[in-house]
Amino acid sequence: MGGVKFSVHPLFFVLGFYFALTGRIFVFMTYTVCAVIHELGHSLVSAKLGYRLNKITLMPFGAVVSGGSYDIAPKDEIKIALAGPLVNLAVGLFFIATWWIFPVFYAYTDTAVEACLTMAIINFIPVYPLDGGRVTYAVLRTYLKEKTAEKICKFSGVIFSLGLLGLFITSLFFTPNVTLLLFSLFALFGTLEAKGQNSYVRTFLGVSENRLKNGAKVNIFALDKSASVKKMVLLMQADAVNEVQVYDKGEKICTLSDKKTLEIAKNGEFYAPIGKYL
Repeated sequence: MGGVKFSVHPLFFVLGFYFALTGRIFVFMTYTVCAVIHELGHSLVSAKLGYRLNKITLMPFGAVVSGGSYDIAPKDEIKIALAGPLVNLAVGLFFIATWWIFPVFYAYTDTAVEACLTMAIINFIPVYPLDGGRVTYAVLRTYLKEKTAEKICKFSGVIFSLGLLGLFITSLFFTPNVTLLLFSLFALFGTLEAKGQNSYVRTFLGVSENRLKNGAKVNIFALDKSASVKKMVLLMQADAVNEVQVYDKGEKICTLSDKKTLEIAKNGEFYAPIGKYL
């Protein structure tokens, strides 16, 4: 399956430096933990749907994540995109609920609640590179050509970032708000780099020759030939030899070997029927 690459965007270090200068390093660390929790939500749901992230880039307000490079269905894209902010929202509400039972916890978790709810709310904004923008892109892609949907999302993202920049310039005449500047840069860079920045790759499984020497279990399951490659991948097991019994109208027509199953999982169209590759 390969490992997931992890990187940190330069803007993340800039934000950390700013928080350090203002004596709020604990707040920055709390937001960092919330960002990791946010990405965990994306990763868990994508894995459940048969995908995994090949790269996670930590950024000031989450991470830039897009999933168009492997012909991902819009409905799956929406589920994965919403998972991050929903996890943040759930964690924040959980801490709030504990305050009713254990009021003393407020002093230790108020910053975590602020960070989780802020990250959730910000990521619901329907512009790239935020998760709300990914949902908007997925919906537009349902009705428009992919290039057209991408241009609309990028245009709205640029306008949004310029609006934030305008608010930052306005704040200079009152109380300068550096966060607006950083958020503006985050939105601008994320919009321009979003396509293919953090893409989904298909999960395909297999058991090495060395593991077979020590014995491995066999995972046998049955599918109709009309079932999708995605459905087959979801039923496969990472630590087993996978064999698929293929049926047509209730009659078994063949058994796919582990080698053939892996080949289809790796190279087949994710939403095509497995019967296409018999």
